[in-house]
Amino acid sequence: MRDTYTTPLNTRYASKEMSYIFSDEKKFKTWRKLWVALAECEKELGLNITSEQIDELKANMENINYEDAKKREKEVRHDVMSHVYAYGLQCPKAKGIIHLGATSCYVGDNTDLIIMREALHIIKRKVINVISYLTKFALKYKDMPTLGFTHLQPAQLTTVGKRTTLWLQDLYLDIENIEFVIQNMRFRGVKGTTGTQASFMELFNGDEEKVKRLDTMVTKKMGFEKEFMVTGQTYTRKLDSIILNTLSEIAQSAYKFSNDLRILQNMKEMEEPFEKNQIGSSAMAYKRNPMRCERIGSLARYIIVTALNPAITASTQWFERTLDDSANKRISIPEAFLALDGVLNLYMNVSENMVVYPKVIESHVASELPFMATENIIMEAVKKGGDRQELHERIRVHSMEAAKVVKVEGKKNDLLERIIGDSFFKMSEEEILSLVDSKKFIGRAPGQVVDFIQQQIKPLLDKSKDILGEEAEIDV
Repeated sequence: MRDTYTTPLNTRYASKEMSYIFSDEKKFKTWRKLWVALAECEKELGLNITSEQIDELKANMENINYEDAKKREKEVRHDVMSHVYAYGLQCPKAKGIIHLGATSCYVGDNTDLIIMREALHIIKRKVINVISYLTKFALKYKDMPTLGFTHLQPAQLTTVGKRTTLWLQDLYLDIENIEFVIQNMRFRGVKGTTGTQASFMELFNGDEEKVKRLDTMVTKKMGFEKEFMVTGQTYTRKLDSIILNTLSEIAQSAYKFSNDLRILQNMKEMEEPFEKNQIGSSAMAYKRNPMRCERIGSLARYIIVTALNPAITASTQWFERTLDDSANKRISIPEAFLALDGVLNLYMNVSENMVVYPKVIESHVASELPFMATENIIMEAVKKGGDRQELHERIRVHSMEAAKVVKVEGKKNDLLERIIGDSFFKMSEEEILSLVDSKKFIGRAPGQVVDFIQQQIKPLLDKSKDILGEEAEIDV
């Protein structure tokens, strides 16, 4: 038992991989990498920094003396300076050049950018794996007719595979967005206390070209192609809002899928995986609750709401920076990523193992198809010399009576039997039944599945082969 609160995002939902990215260890090790990069670039540009000092910093980059930093922070109430001090204890020769010319946001903001970009790559990888699983499912069931629904009321037929492409298309749009965000992320770089680089101008005796080169050199050394050309003390908090909006959009896609599958499970047409010894209810032993999809919805809702936090923060940053972003940012950004990681773990698990019940689907189609077939029956009867208006009125009357039998008496739809028994239609039973083939009512659904996957999804999966095949482990 723990005697302090532990976030369920770490203990129940998110992967160890994502949890580590937002860990203190990852953060503080990245701080030290940034200090080494800064010192290396400053040395290269002519500042009085020795190779011996750089080697000392590199030798202690990984073995962080946390207790020294923690003790110092209690005294000075400043996390960055506490870690500068602790690093200096381990690197006495380099002590004087650690963090040279920089402000706290040099390590704080640049680390956040590094971490968020790494986390976005994990999210992208998992979304692509969900796409891969849904693609296989869509192709397998591209020809299976099923009731379409508008307003959650039976509408024209679609196919199980075609419906799956609606989930796929949402995720495809999400991948386009996340790739754009990753490709266009900029590094804060080396900007100084209010973004003017004044401290670095002082270090380099007013040599503006060297200060500009320092900014670019550190950016490249830390793996970024571009840096923000202008910042205040921080990089614009607009970027945090853009990133969490992207996470929210993915959560929205997952939420829609989970709701659809929950409804289909209620209808007994499809189910999320249900393990042999899984318990659906403590009281009702027969129940098969869609707990994975319910959890997707629950976590997705949290992400969608959390995306409001950086939006408000970006709106309320005064001039070059205010510190009211810090506490909120420390919570909202990691938790949005951790929660979405949990959502995608579940989405992978469900999409890889969905269960389909064709006989139930066929039964539901059969109960509604007679109503949908009436227009075809009228057209065929007209070809045989019938009057369209009279035929339409007879169909209307038969349909109302058949609907009454279904809704009031709870019996099966007998519309076809009524039409077959009505000599006015001048059609045999075989002729009428031939018009009620469900595959005649699915339009281009199978072809749309093939075209969409061949033209849009397959190119994405082909260029992502090295990250496919991931199976998610879910703890509960």
